[in-house]
Amino acid sequence: MSSSQFDHKLGGPSLAFQPLYQQVAEYIKQLIVERRWQPGEMLPSEFKLADEFNVSQGTVRKALTLLTDTKIVNRRQGVGTFVSEHTAQDALFRFFPLQADGKGADLPKAELLNKALAEPSEAVQRALSLSPKDKVVKLNRRRILDNEFCMLEAVYLPAKLFADIEKREDIPHTLYHFYQTDYNQTVFKTRDSIKAVLASKSDAKSLNIEKGTPLLLVTRVTESIDGTLIEYRESKCRTDHYHYQVELD
Repeated sequence: MSSSQFDHKLGGPSLAFQPLYQQVAEYIKQLIVERRWQPGEMLPSEFKLADEFNVSQGTVRKALTLLTDTKIVNRRQGVGTFVSEHTAQDALFRFFPLQADGKGADLPKAELLNKALAEPSEAVQRALSLSPKDKVVKLNRRRILDNEFCMLEAVYLPAKLFADIEKREDIPHTLYHFYQTDYNQTVFKTRDSIKAVLASKSDAKSLNIEKGTPLLLVTRVTESIDGTLIEYRESKCRTDHYHYQVELD
């Protein structure tokens, strides 16, 4: 429709070979990336979206179901469809899998040890598809559960996506919500790799454990909803009375 407030491009070259409901889903996702709707904001009704995109209400419903399945939006029965927001509770159950033995999930605190603008190592370049000339912001943090240090984190962020974040004094415990609200970078997908390592002298001092204590090294690469690589993270986790729990559904 020429009068559409969304200036939609359904059937454009990049979408033409996809089923119509997938085209609608991709375009709604792009509108979310462009901040047409803010995190936590309700989308227009199915009827309104169908009218704007000049498609059937059933096509819009299938598109929203697809976006719900991938957690880009969430649907509240009898209320409407909302842009997903990374709250602290969401981060707990989706993105922080370390738990104390014999206890339920609990959101840890984070102590920011230091932050700085830096040149990326080769490993960080590969993980984030950066060039040697690109800069990253490195955040070193220590996680705390039950008043005990349980994890060391080194977080690397492309400086071009997180301008002046190293100058911020208000970096919170929950980073993913912070990325979304302050830098328009919504975490969509994470990929973790896990291997066993031994605590170095520095690790031992930071975590109040013995040198040589077994740790889990978890490396994580994070993508936003438009496929941009936005974070590389190395976490060293205690294993003496903690475990790494993952639930798949």
